[in-house]
Amino acid sequence: MLRALTGALRLPGPWSRPPTRGCASDAAAGDPEIQVRALAAADQGITEILMNRPSACNALGNVLVSQLLEALAQLREDQQVRVLLFRSGVKGVFCAGADLKEREQMSEAEVGVFIHRLRGLMNEIASSAVMGLIETTRGLLPGAGGTQRLPRCLGVALAKELIFTGRRLSGAQAQALGLVNHAVAPNEEGDAAYHRALALAQEILPQAPIAVRLGKVAIDRGIEVDIASGMAIEGICYAQNIPTRDRLEGMAAFREKRPPQFLGE
Repeated sequence: MLRALTGALRLPGPWSRPPTRGCASDAAAGDPEIQVRALAAADQGITEILMNRPSACNALGNVLVSQLLEALAQLREDQQVRVLLFRSGVKGVFCAGADLKEREQMSEAEVGVFIHRLRGLMNEIASSAVMGLIETTRGLLPGAGGTQRLPRCLGVALAKELIFTGRRLSGAQAQALGLVNHAVAPNEEGDAAYHRALALAQEILPQAPIAVRLGKVAIDRGIEVDIASGMAIEGICYAQNIPTRDRLEGMAAFREKRPPQFLGE
């Protein structure tokens, strides 16, 4: 159940490209579409993934998806990573969704494989400015998990309305509906959302990493089952946290009235 970040892999501080396994469009990819950077000093433990495909507004094509999956596979094994941020290297754009121009050139079999990989990617990074599930306006339906995640976030009736109409939402509308946690006014540099995300990452960073990971597992798995089963999942996660040194450190810090120093052990 728990996919903890374990292992010894450490990515360098400057932006770097993870190795990408072969796919049909790799040869024409040119500049890397994904770059990874581990922050340093007070922000050590925060790693950023930069999406940088300006020619297609960061649309999710074969190369971008492959590089994202590869980066996530590496970072999952890095126990030094406590918080992961996704950001865009394209000003004014986060991600334009699936690359429909590239998909138009695929066979039916290739589309099936691509959608399966895209759905797996979305399972790794549930992400949701203007946003929306606009597939019905293109003769499609959401295929990367949108028909399942949106009802769980907003309820069945509202999810149907948004998917059936293909309506786009502003950041403020999405926040009002509870689809996103925060909406920020844009700044001249176009990175206001990034700075808000970084501030949130800095809040998470000093907390006990094993407890945070287990809490994430308990929430993600528990929401998919009935409350009794969810309680059982929570109990399993709680029991895994009991023998950690971080739990003992937290109790000692509380008793001694000092900030805890969590090590992820």
